[in-house]
Order: sequence, then C-alpha cells, then structure tokens
Amino acid sequence: MDSQIIKPLILTSIAGLSTTIGSIIGLAFKRESSKFMSFVLGFTAGVMVGVSFFELLPSGFKELGFTRASIAFLAGFIFIFIIDSFIPHEYMAEKGKANGKSDKKLLRTGLLVALGIGIHNFPEGMATFYSALLDIKIGMAIAVAIAIHNIPEGIAVSAPVYKATGSRRKAFLWSFLSGVVEPIGALLTAVVLLPFLNSQVLGYILSGIAGLMVFISIDELLPVSKSYGYSHLPIISFFLGMGVMILSLILLK
Repeated sequence: MDSQIIKPLILTSIAGLSTTIGSIIGLAFKRESSKFMSFVLGFTAGVMVGVSFFELLPSGFKELGFTRASIAFLAGFIFIFIIDSFIPHEYMAEKGKANGKSDKKLLRTGLLVALGIGIHNFPEGMATFYSALLDIKIGMAIAVAIAIHNIPEGIAVSAPVYKATGSRRKAFLWSFLSGVVEPIGALLTAVVLLPFLNSQVLGYILSGIAGLMVFISIDELLPVSKSYGYSHLPIISFFLGMGVMILSLILLK
C-alpha cells in the first residue's frame, strides 16, 4: 500500500482508538475532574471550528468557488445532523445520567452509546483521512482534535457497561469497537473513493468536512462542556483552542 495512504490511515486509527484511552480513564478513576473535562471539550471545539473556518473551508473556496463550497459546507452540516437525529448519543458518564438505573438498563445504555458513537465515527474517519491525504500537517491537527473529543466518548461507553457487568474486559471491548469504526471508515473510503479523487472532489469533501466538524462542536462539545457548570470556562477554552489552531496554521505555512 502506498505510503501516501498509510500515513492518513495511521492518523485515523490513532484518532478513532483514542476511545480506549477514555475507557482506561473511566475504569481507572471513579471520578474524573469535571473542570478538566469542561476545559478539554471547549478547547477541542475551538480547534475544530478554527481548522474548519481557517483551513478547510478556504480550501473549498479555492477549488470550487464561494457558492458551491458553501453548499457543500451546509450539506456536511445537514448530513451529520440527520445521523445525530436518528442515532443520537450523549456523554452520559460525565453527566451522571446513568446513576440509579438497573444493571440491565445500564448495559443497554452503554451498548446504545457505543452504537451511536460508532456510527458518528465513520464520517469522522473520512474527515481525518481525506484531510491528511491532502496535507499531512492539517490531518495531524484534525486527528488530534478528534482524538481528544473521542476520549470522553470512551468514558461514556465503558462506565455504564462496567457498572452493569463488573467486567473491565467487556467495558474496554465495547469502547474499542466504537472507536475502530473510524479507521474502518477511512479504509473503505480509500478503497472506494480514492480512484475518483481530484481537486474538485477534494474541494467538496473538505467543505463538507468543515460543516461536519462545526456541527459536532456546537451541538455536542460546547453544550457538554457547559453542562459541568463552569459558565465562562467553555468559552475561554474555546477561544484558546481556536487561537492555538490559528497559530499552528500560521507556523505551518
């Protein structure tokens, strides 16, 4: 397999399987720092929005023009919105919504969250893969952002499964399965779409990915960050995340 494809696949695998890091954290610690989680989620949202508006979407404008790139952006936003509407998932472990439920309901909660996260991770795998294929440095930035946001998702899967079954192995396994969908999605995308890849197709994909990442940031990451009760921390961390991404793009130019 060409090294041009191997590197993006490795980055996608690291991003997707970071759910297992969340699983380990969830199994090792009874209570994670809510302030830290609030900061990390807000920071990740800032990174995602920053790379979307300052790198991905401008690349789309360059290849497609403003109108077509904007339509692709909205299409990506609507695409992930539809997925989220039919297969929603929540950070139940951080919010404590699993408390008081029976073991049977807890197990069902954990498995449904794993399913939802797995389905959401498929287009995220596409985002990381294609971004890294276009520019490995941009791909690394997106992979880091997605990896950070996958960590609390791993906690959300492993915590209820472990509490319901008492099995660390099962909790870890389901967290792993929810994350491995990401590199699988990237691999299938490489096999199916790579032969058709050109500058126009990349413009549509990058613009659509920008819409996808903005949706994840404003619908998922920021609301959960604010749910911890720190009123100004999410916006401060969001600003820092965006600032770090802008600085990194300046340095990479």
